[in-house]
Parts: sequence; C-alpha cells; structure tokens
Amino acid sequence: MRVIGVAAVVAPALGGCARSPSLSVLGAYFPDWMFCIIAGVALAIACYLLLERSRSGYWLGPPALAYPTLVTLFSLVAWLILFQP
Repeated sequence: MRVIGVAAVVAPALGGCARSPSLSVLGAYFPDWMFCIIAGVALAIACYLLLERSRSGYWLGPPALAYPTLVTLFSLVAWLILFQP
C-alpha cells in the first residue's frame, strides 16, 4: 500500500520528462541547452573582444567572475529567445 502511495506522489513529477528538449542535427539529437551554452560562450568572447578593442574592459570587474557571469547571462537569454515553452 505504501508503494502505491509513493508512486501516486512521484508520477506527476515525472510527467515533465515525457518530452525531451532536443534538436535533430544531421540525424543526431542534441540537447537544446548545448546550443545555448555555445551561443553564450560565443557572445561572451565577442563582448571580451569589443571591450579589449575599446580599452574599457577594466570597468567590468574581475575577469574570473565577470566572464562566466556573462556566459551564463547570454546562455539564459538565448534559451528564452530560442526555446520558449
């Protein structure tokens, strides 16, 4: 009886796993978040190059903290723009 109760509580939570968020690229399926991270890294590199070219990268703060934060920000924005539920 306890097993049925646990299954009844857990079953609705597993419904979110029914649809896998993936894209078909040349026949292979890749998760959506992988593309968002790639976009985030590319945009952070572009931001770095722009700031270095304009010699204003010093105001951004410590690079070890600022650039991973920019990657996260750009990745999440790409997720929201490209893969809205």
